[in-house]
Amino acid sequence: MNTVRQPLRVDTVLAEAWRWIQNDWQSDPVRFVIEVVAWAISIGMAILMALTLPNSPWVPMYVIWITGHLMYLWAAWTRGSFGMLANYLLLTFIDSIALSRYLLVT
Repeated sequence: MNTVRQPLRVDTVLAEAWRWIQNDWQSDPVRFVIEVVAWAISIGMAILMALTLPNSPWVPMYVIWITGHLMYLWAAWTRGSFGMLANYLLLTFIDSIALSRYLLVT
């Protein structure tokens, strides 16, 4: 059976993405906002680290990173997403250990 695949069109992809975002918002507006804030934290901290290396403000950055991880963790739990839950549990654990080690040696 031969089927011809139609090429992806940017306008179709964007329209589908917009519908997906609207459905996500409608399904749980609180979770949607928390995920957007956690995403902004993640991006913001990556930019801050890139701009301030090698003398980054590690303690506030780690506290903010861990807060973002916990927000994503809650969102993963409410979505029932095991992969995302496992990822943010592990990241929370790793960054909490890193913060603890940093506080102990400085």
